[in-house]
Amino acid sequence: MDWTSGRIKLFLGLSILVFIMVLGVAGYMLIEGMQWVDALYMTVITVSTVGFGEVKDLSHGGKLFTIFLIVSSLTTYAYALSILSSYVFEHQLNFFIRGYRKKSIKNMQNHVIVCGLGRNGKQAVRDLHSYKKTFIAIDKDSSVVKDFPLAKDFFIEGDATQDEVLMSAKIMSASALITTLPVDAHNLYVVLTARSLNPGLLIISRASGDNEEKKLRMAGVDNVVRPELVGGAHMANLVSHPDVIEFLEHISVHGNDPTMLEEIECNFSPEENREKTIAEIGIRKKTGANIIGLKTPEGKYVLNPPPDMPLRHTSKLFVLGTPEQIEKIKEIMHISKMIKK
Repeated sequence: MDWTSGRIKLFLGLSILVFIMVLGVAGYMLIEGMQWVDALYMTVITVSTVGFGEVKDLSHGGKLFTIFLIVSSLTTYAYALSILSSYVFEHQLNFFIRGYRKKSIKNMQNHVIVCGLGRNGKQAVRDLHSYKKTFIAIDKDSSVVKDFPLAKDFFIEGDATQDEVLMSAKIMSASALITTLPVDAHNLYVVLTARSLNPGLLIISRASGDNEEKKLRMAGVDNVVRPELVGGAHMANLVSHPDVIEFLEHISVHGNDPTMLEEIECNFSPEENREKTIAEIGIRKKTGANIIGLKTPEGKYVLNPPPDMPLRHTSKLFVLGTPEQIEKIKEIMHISKMIKK
């Protein structure tokens, strides 16, 4: 429930109740000449339809006023009570939900922190959700999650450049941080703060120019993305290599399309698979999937690795295939860890 609208509803409900009570007390005092306590008593038992005895016999004017008070308060009194009860219920529900979210965030491990929910930040959250990767979103403006429910459950309102905000997002146990703030200086502050709090954190930042990219890399960012540069290059490629781009768009990394590009870490345990070559394991023959790349434990990338290339523990395969073929590779190699990119 929105906090402002909630306060308006609360004020409206209380105003209706007060108006009914004031009207009843004033009416009985003026028509029947009652003391205010007796008039209040008559108003309460009349409006609430409890039916206790009257303070004194009413005149014709008092009876007519009582009828008017009962008829006029039947809907307004019930409406006011419904507003108040609804407010209390929703307030308590939000309290428990916030408590649950805080508990869930407190227990998060290996999650991604997304700083800024602009266009780039929202797209990052959408893709992380597609990858089934846990995340926490941070933004100064809490209203950004109104029309963006994906970030609603794990959202922190605050300034991501502040240590305490990143600490509340469990940065010490996070695996990565993505900062997409619109101001480059703010992204730089986030990178500096995050790197000082978690030196081993993977940090990806948005930048708008060459100078900003250089400063971010000096501050310790792992990867820099320049949306304007990427967008312009993509549009140029659509002109110069339209079929290649269309082909690549048919390859999914989300796991929902017929063809997937998957990153698989060779974290296998069977001793017979250690140090065997790609041909000896027979991935292509047994699954039909294609290994289009490999990353060695030393960090060297090999494009289209040859069949005699040995697979070592912590090597990474870049595999192109269907979801069923990917699962077969996992079974054959007894891989205990699959990472989607």
